[in-house]
Amino acid sequence: MRNVLAVVYRDALIRLTSLTWLFFDMAVPLLYLLMFGVGFNKAVGMGVTMGGAAVSYNDFFLAGVLSMSCFGSAINQSYGFFVDRDNGIFYEFLTYPMTRGEFLLGKMLFQCIMALAQTALTLTAAVLLLDIPVNLTLLPLTVLAVMAGIAGWFFALSIVAFRVRRNDTFNTLINVAYFVLMFISSMFYPLDAVPLWLKYLSYANPLTWHTDVLRYLTVGAGSLPVIALESAGFLLFLVISFLFAQQALKKAA
Repeated sequence: MRNVLAVVYRDALIRLTSLTWLFFDMAVPLLYLLMFGVGFNKAVGMGVTMGGAAVSYNDFFLAGVLSMSCFGSAINQSYGFFVDRDNGIFYEFLTYPMTRGEFLLGKMLFQCIMALAQTALTLTAAVLLLDIPVNLTLLPLTVLAVMAGIAGWFFALSIVAFRVRRNDTFNTLINVAYFVLMFISSMFYPLDAVPLWLKYLSYANPLTWHTDVLRYLTVGAGSLPVIALESAGFLLFLVISFLFAQQALKKAA
């Protein structure tokens, strides 16, 4: 555990030296919610329909914001491997008396701590500024779901970071994947009325699973059996990503 905490401490020191980066980590999810959510809420008017029940777009989009911030945080953390590789500290880390798993877990744990502050700020704004009826009794599960989302995407994106040597190639691949995954998910719109082929693609997308789970935990939208299945699917995605990230890190050495 000491090795994991050492990685967390090192990443915290780096983040504290760049207050602008720290500010954007905290503020971007809130800006997404206020700008996109409020704008689309006005445009949609009567809200969106999920499973026969109508909800306001602000209520619907809150889970999308949380899910989007998880993916964005995972991108930032995985990109840090390129910075470490350029200055040589990445390979020095691999000579330290710690396992590859401890190294990855330390990176992930730091980002999860950051997610606690992000989630608290976003949910506070959702309740106080937008009157979104967040289910506070499920708040501990919501926090766990956010942390699981960051962990799953961080491990998955780390595989790409370890396999790809050029940071411009990494940025291109990740941005294209991010764009595609966002728009074939339930992040921005319900899947009830989309074409059948798009619905099938969306339900095969881990971003949809994570968003749906967060939507159920925050505003109670969705079917519990479906949410349970999507939760199990995302946890499996997380475990598989971690195992493959460990292997990719060994080969990167």
